[in-house]
Amino acid sequence: MKKKINKYKYYKKKIIEEEIIEKRYKILVVLIAIIMTILVLSLFYVQIVKNNYYKSKLSSLTETIVSGDSAPRGRIYDRNGNIIVDNVSVKTIYYKKSPNITTKEEIDMAYKVAEYIEVDYSKLTEVMLKNFWILNNPEISKQRITDEEWKDYENRRITLDDIQNLKLERVTQDDINSYSAKDKEACYIYNLMNKGYYYTEKTIKNENVTDLEFAKIAENIDVLKGYNVKLDWERYYPYGTVFRTILGNVSTSNSGVPYNLKDYYLNKGYALTDRVGTSYIEYQYEDYLRGTKAVYKVNSDGSKTEVSKGSRGNDLVLTIDINLQKEVEKILEEELLIAKKEKYTEYFDKSYVIINNPKTGEILAMAGKQIVKNEDGSYSIYDYTPGVITSSVTPGSIVKGASHIVGYTTGNLKIGEVRKDECIKIAATPLKCSFRNYGYINDLEALKVSSNVYQFLTAIKVGKGTYKYNEPLIIDENAFDIYRNTFESFGLGVKTQIDLPNESLGYKGTNKQSGLLLDFAIGQYDTYTPIQISQYMSTIANDGVRLQPQILKAVFSSEGEPLTNVIYEATLKELNKVNTDSIYLDRVKEGFKMVLAPGGTGSGYVDYSHKPAGKTGTAQSFLDTDLDGVIDTATTTATFSAYAPYDNPEVVFTVISPDIAKEEVPYSSMSRVNTRISQKVSKKYFEIYG
Repeated sequence: MKKKINKYKYYKKKIIEEEIIEKRYKILVVLIAIIMTILVLSLFYVQIVKNNYYKSKLSSLTETIVSGDSAPRGRIYDRNGNIIVDNVSVKTIYYKKSPNITTKEEIDMAYKVAEYIEVDYSKLTEVMLKNFWILNNPEISKQRITDEEWKDYENRRITLDDIQNLKLERVTQDDINSYSAKDKEACYIYNLMNKGYYYTEKTIKNENVTDLEFAKIAENIDVLKGYNVKLDWERYYPYGTVFRTILGNVSTSNSGVPYNLKDYYLNKGYALTDRVGTSYIEYQYEDYLRGTKAVYKVNSDGSKTEVSKGSRGNDLVLTIDINLQKEVEKILEEELLIAKKEKYTEYFDKSYVIINNPKTGEILAMAGKQIVKNEDGSYSIYDYTPGVITSSVTPGSIVKGASHIVGYTTGNLKIGEVRKDECIKIAATPLKCSFRNYGYINDLEALKVSSNVYQFLTAIKVGKGTYKYNEPLIIDENAFDIYRNTFESFGLGVKTQIDLPNESLGYKGTNKQSGLLLDFAIGQYDTYTPIQISQYMSTIANDGVRLQPQILKAVFSSEGEPLTNVIYEATLKELNKVNTDSIYLDRVKEGFKMVLAPGGTGSGYVDYSHKPAGKTGTAQSFLDTDLDGVIDTATTTATFSAYAPYDNPEVVFTVISPDIAKEEVPYSSMSRVNTRISQKVSKKYFEIYG
């Protein structure tokens, strides 16, 4: 009985085990089926659905894509469609260092290349020659280092650089004199081959490359390892030096991205070998001007297949009238030479001119010139146009329009208010006067004759002071902020936001003594840049609306017909509106009309038939004549700015000539260079524009 029971349990257990095995088998079959289904679907997804994606991925991992040479930049035109910057093809012989090349191989190549081409080695230095001699005579150079010096090197008392310097010192003049002209040429070529970044192409020659030189290098590239030829491009300036500085510069094939701009351009995705804009317009509008490099696929045999074509950069149209600019620069150069022949102009060396449209902010011409005396007594003239936005000058009476607005707006000056112009005396200070005592005058007459005293009296009231002859004057320091806030709304003491880099602010005084507020009111304290003074006058002409000065007018695609496909068009940018009533601005304008009318301080600066209005200025300025860091000479600066016609302004002229004479020189004996420049520049403008 017991055996039957055990046998029953055994068979039951076996049946259960078989059932479990069968169930597991079925589960395994289902799992296998699911896995196979997933695999099939995955293969379908990879091979059919994502076929193109993975082909592209494979291609990107196995193909080498390289960029071509730097593409030509966009052209630059003036407002009338004249090309002022273009590109020209340049035959170029260049060298790119190959891996594992030895110094001896490079020297040998330098000699071979010297047989094929002529290079100007006038820039070859003695240090270059000495280094070249050491490379050619390594054993002799080594022997000139004493055993004791080698021992010092081994004991780390001197460095390898010290050893090299000792070798240089011991290259004799006889060693160098042994070099022939061909040796020197090879030396210079070798230095060009090793100049700049290790991995960049080094331009060996790209000026006056003859067809024979070009062909000789091209047919010998198999033996001249790393050498090659190409047609490169260079910037070309049809108008020569006119507006040249502000047009800016582009780096060369040798230099690539300048070190000081490395981070800026690398962050924008450039390679260190790219040619880029390095200053002013070329730098400011690099994103538009840069060309698109051709892209190539490197094949397995080393050949290249073009993937996408390169293209020239976009074209800029500037607001500048290049022919007017040319005439303005010519006038400046002529007048600087004339002025230096006059008495008392020993410290005068530069003048600035800006011509712009007050309704749009467009600059039609902008120039600065500096004159320098040579050792032989002759003069050289250099472009100083960047000084228009970077140099600061003491403005003088030209700011009195803004000072009037301070008085009107604060209620400390009434329209038509009559005051007596006579010298005022503050305790412990010299007399403060106008050019002469004008007696009783109103607000318009104060602008016409450029009364200082009239402005002093306004400033005292703004500063809540009380004036008594030869007694101390106490001024509320907040008056400085009141004046500066109004001046800034006109563009004085703030950036004009001109679309050029490196704009400066001028100088803002920190001392708030009472007498300095009076000086501020007549333009004898803070200093401003010429472009700020131009913006100030433009804001008055534009009914108190301050606009951004503009150099760029539009950007066009280089594809298709020139100047047809516009990419960007500049529009006027309003920065702010002067916080004052229009009646006060109109009153200042009325006074500015009187300034340029017969009897005004600016009479004759602009032909009165063109209905001009504006303001002159004569300011005390200071110089450090011996460059010892100490101001030692007081001079006079002449300023002028005007608009025309006064009933519908279309142009603003700003002319500034710093340091025309020492301060003690009588006004009647000072050079009239600023007047003459203003007359000639305005006349030329109206000849062109009617």
